[in-house]
This record gives sequence, structure tokens and C-alpha cells, in this order.
Amino acid sequence: MALPAPLPARLFAELVPAQTQTPTPTGVPPAPPGREMHVSGSAELSAGPDRARVSLRLGSRKEEAGAARSSVARRLEYIAQTARQRGVPEENMTITEDFSRVENTYQMEAEVCIIFSDFGKMQNVCNLLIEKLGTSITISPPHFYHTPGAIDTLRRQVCVAAVGNTRQKAQEVCRLFGQTLGKPLLIREEETKEWGGHIDRPVSNSPDSLTLQERIQNATAYASCRVFAVFEIKGKEKRRNKLL
Repeated sequence: MALPAPLPARLFAELVPAQTQTPTPTGVPPAPPGREMHVSGSAELSAGPDRARVSLRLGSRKEEAGAARSSVARRLEYIAQTARQRGVPEENMTITEDFSRVENTYQMEAEVCIIFSDFGKMQNVCNLLIEKLGTSITISPPHFYHTPGAIDTLRRQVCVAAVGNTRQKAQEVCRLFGQTLGKPLLIREEETKEWGGHIDRPVSNSPDSLTLQERIQNATAYASCRVFAVFEIKGKEKRRNKLL
């Protein structure tokens, strides 16, 4: 049986020798250029969602229009008050109402969408509303997501991490050959990738069966970055003996 072909070697660091330069017209050779190191490095980071949206639905059907409206209004006020007392700003709550006539009764329905940045507060609010209002409201599972600012922060962090890993790799190679790493001469971003945690993770057919941590994991964003850098290489630093 034939053996599989070996994988091609991947170059991650290269010491470039100094190039020989011709003398100037005056006959004096120019200062020799420093040696360089060409090195590539990468990093991969993840960020959990920073927002969660919860929808609460409630309704009432009464023979009198005022009774249907007041029944829903009381619960809406309690929901809003509970969220405000736990630090949810007014602009993070959206209320929509629908009033209709069904046969000989009046039906009032409402939906409250609340956006949370603190998931602990979200759980406390939802648990309290279920305890106090019971089956008179329906709370949907939280939808976790990222704000644009959180994604931009992840992109910056992974690029900075890739540069740091590349420099660390260059320093280790320099120490291996007894050299001192100098300043960077070139740093170039070669490849960036972004993907979500749900891509390679099977999702249950019933979203209600997922735990809170599983929902957060499914909404986690990932990013990777690969960079190429050229660093100056200094010779060994000579220690001078100081006479006391």
C-alpha cells in the first residue's frame, strides 16, 4: 500500500542575511544594512454576545372594551416598573398594542420587547414576572446578539493579538540563534476570518429545549487573523566591563 504524500513544509520564520553593497564613487563602502527576520503569526479570539432581547406577550378578552384595556394596562405598567427598578433604561423597552373586536367581545393584545445588557438582571426580571403574573403573560426565550461596537472590538483585539504572537515568535527565534530582535520594519495583515459559534454546532429542532448557556454559546462570535512581519535583527549586545 502506498504511503500518503507528506504535507508541504510551512515557513513561519526566515533569517535574511545582509546584502553585499558596492562601494560608493568615493571608494568608501556604505554602512552595511542590518539583517532581517521574516515571520508570520496568527491569533484566534471569541466574544460572547453583549445584548439579549426578550419578548413578553399578554392579552385580555372582555365583553366591555374598557375592561379589556385596563386589564392589559395594569400588567404593562407592572412589567415596565419592574424593569426600570432593575436598571433597564426606558429606551430599551418597546411596547406595541393591538385592539380588536372578536365576535361579541373586545380583545386587547400587547407585546413588550426589552433589551438587556446585563444577563443576570434579565433572568431576575423574567423570573419575577413569571412569579407575579403567572400564565397571564408569555415570555419568549432570549435572543442573544452582538452590537456593532462589540464586533469591531473583537476585530481590533484579534489583530493586536496576532501582531503580539508574531513578535513573540520572532523573539524566540532570535534567542535560539543568539541574536537580538530590533524594531519592526513591516507588519502586514494577510488574512482575517469571522464566524459564529452556531455554524459548526448542531441546534436542537426545539429552541425552547436549549439552556441559557447553550444559547449564549450559539451566539458567540469568533475571529482569526494572520499577519506577516519583517523585523530588524541586531547583533549580540556586548557587555562592557565597568572598572570601579
